Amino acid sequence: MTDTDASAASSSSSPSGSSDRSIDPAKVDRLLERVQREVDEGLSPAVSIAVAHHGEVVVDATYGAPAGSRFLGFSASKALVAAAIWRMIDEGMVDIHASAATYIPEFATNGKDVVTVEQLLTHTGGFPWAPLGPNRWATTEGRREAFSRWRLTLEPGSAYVYHPTAGHWVLGEILAEVTGMDHADAIEELVTAPLGLPRLLGIPLDQQDGILDAVGVGTPPTADEMEEAFGISIDVGALIPPDVAIGALTTLNDPDARRIGVPGGGGVFRAQDLALLYQGLMANPANQWSHEALVEGTQRVRMNLPDIWGVPAGRTLGLVVAGDDGLSHRRGMGRMVSPRAFGHNGAGGQLAFGDPDTGLSVGYLTAGLDQHMIRQQRRDTAIASLAADLLAD
Repeated sequence: MTDTDASAASSSSSPSGSSDRSIDPAKVDRLLERVQREVDEGLSPAVSIAVAHHGEVVVDATYGAPAGSRFLGFSASKALVAAAIWRMIDEGMVDIHASAATYIPEFATNGKDVVTVEQLLTHTGGFPWAPLGPNRWATTEGRREAFSRWRLTLEPGSAYVYHPTAGHWVLGEILAEVTGMDHADAIEELVTAPLGLPRLLGIPLDQQDGILDAVGVGTPPTADEMEEAFGISIDVGALIPPDVAIGALTTLNDPDARRIGVPGGGGVFRAQDLALLYQGLMANPANQWSHEALVEGTQRVRMNLPDIWGVPAGRTLGLVVAGDDGLSHRRGMGRMVSPRAFGHNGAGGQLAFGDPDTGLSVGYLTAGLDQHMIRQQRRDTAIASLAADLLAD
């Protein structure tokens, strides 16, 4: 039996200059039908979708788990770190052009003294696979000792290679250094609490009820499937064995990992938390950020180097902009958003974005980490496109 909590508003008011169109119930039904298929067809044990419009949640549904369940957001968590850094930029406590070692001296070793804060936020720091696991990540001393061992594998600023967690561990330590607080406490104080959101990173052990474990589902695509989809014959399963790929992600199921709050991927969310976070980034209701900081964080593309598939990155100071080149779906926001939409998705199919031109924001979470990357990308595009197109014609 599936517990479901679904709601759709028939209308929504809007501020001046924004869309004043109402939510179309038929479009909501199509979205919910598509989302529920993931559970009905056995592709995920549980999923959750939320859409907000001009500050109000207008769709909120969970399938395969009780309403209000929380999910790991993986890299959707990076928006929390970025938004906290923007606060520190506004306060003059962080300079994006400064070396990260200005704030964390232990990071200056092995040629890393040239890596800037901006490069950390745009994934051009040159150390994408630097290791940091449970044996060292529990304390600031352990983290910084690991930083001192890290070596560059690319020249900083020369290429865009996604840093799953390494760069955000450094950003988290910068937050701790300049605020005097644990990084997760700083994010709560600077970002989520002023927006009226619960604590989303660094969840105490006695507050972890209702958090779903993420599990691997499916199998990697074959080399023939990869060639048909991308024009490149790659045996993904041989390149990255499934137990390694899923094992790294499911480390974040551990209660201690959730308690510490891995900055690049350990956020714990309800779908509505993500939708409302992006409402906050669009409307700035608590005046947390200057206009300039939000432009740099949500609109101005500072780095457009190509990813491994040749798609220009569209990276701001921490997030991704949909762009007007017809590739918004390759950046995780489907095909129906405006060029000004921005967001940051997470591993396994987590979706999180907002569109200033429509006033809509979306959070989609799944407990099933699909190893078939082609199927996952097509699902991401389908769900994101439906969710971004809920306004009546």
